[in-house]
Amino acid sequence: MATQFSVADLELDLHRFPRNQDSNLQAWDAADEHLVLSLTENSLAAITSPYKLTSFDNLAILNDNFGGLTCSLTAYAAKQNQALSLWVESDAKTSVQGIEQNLQNNQLNSEHIHWRTSTKSLPRNLNAVVIKLPKNLHYFTLQLQKLSHILPSGTPILIAAKAKSINAALLTLISQNLGPASASLTYKKTRVITCISDGKIRPTHETITWPVPEYQLTMHNLSNVFAANKLDIGARFMLENMPNGNFHNIVDLGCGNGILGLRAAQLFPEAHLHFVDDSDMAITSAKENWHTNQFTTAQGHFYWSDCLSQLTENLEPDLILCNPPFHQGEAITDHIAWQMFLDAKRRLTAGGILHVVGNRHLAYHVKLKRIFKNCTTVASNGKFVILQAQKR
Repeated sequence: MATQFSVADLELDLHRFPRNQDSNLQAWDAADEHLVLSLTENSLAAITSPYKLTSFDNLAILNDNFGGLTCSLTAYAAKQNQALSLWVESDAKTSVQGIEQNLQNNQLNSEHIHWRTSTKSLPRNLNAVVIKLPKNLHYFTLQLQKLSHILPSGTPILIAAKAKSINAALLTLISQNLGPASASLTYKKTRVITCISDGKIRPTHETITWPVPEYQLTMHNLSNVFAANKLDIGARFMLENMPNGNFHNIVDLGCGNGILGLRAAQLFPEAHLHFVDDSDMAITSAKENWHTNQFTTAQGHFYWSDCLSQLTENLEPDLILCNPPFHQGEAITDHIAWQMFLDAKRRLTAGGILHVVGNRHLAYHVKLKRIFKNCTTVASNGKFVILQAQKR
């Protein structure tokens, strides 16, 4: 796994978060390199972007994965002895922790950084915005709409992505929601889109509401939550095969909109429910759904967290429900599931149960047997399997 980021005369040591994760994925990609070059290299302006940033004062960075952009611009501004003020917006807790980790590891000053979650607003006095195109275009559309509320006409926005992700439909979406846009030539199979804000305010469409009549629930989803407007088939299968027992502290790990935890609260009304997700929008949605469906306020607990690292130290759940993701942004990976299972083993009380749904081909039973030394198949169909492991 490469860790040495070398672009525009910058040399940085960058790692994903957590640093000890068992994957071969690096902390940046060619789109990060392309954006940094576009912002700093006069000689490359013709093939990267028609716009070269001359000041890093009041610059916003959206969707920086692990600090490739934040660390690069911090280091570059320091070398150029330029004033620096960065507003860094992220929906992912692991991205925030990764950026903080890489700033510290590279001895870069973080006093100039102002953090924003995806559910908060950026300031109105931004001079420019740089964006990594997220996988979720509904979320990206909302980001553009929110920027239209704060950016005056003429403000430049640079958006980087894989070249295969950039097409006429994407340029039209940007133009419709923020201002005219054009794409650069290709560099390492990536392109940079330059958009110029037209100063027109667009309406924002932040929340989608939909019913789950079979469980008498009403769901509210923000735009960056998985399966934002329907019950996904994996969750549906889990809901049809919930565990039996007498549970007091239940964790919905990787909760998304909280549907599994809400159903658990119906089945085990005396239990405390703990909702955990890496996405701020997911936690915000789960919290709203808890209150909207009129569950007891004192029994619902919510954590924007890297797996179970932010849970109350003395909390030992007796049931963990888990529908693990097998991707992180554009990358397909099983390291998140591994971390979830390992965290579950550490935090469960003796006799506690991990109840997991997953695609059959992911072979989670192999991982669970290695970690827990036991694994039971609760239910299966042509696509999914429900597995249960107990801490002994």
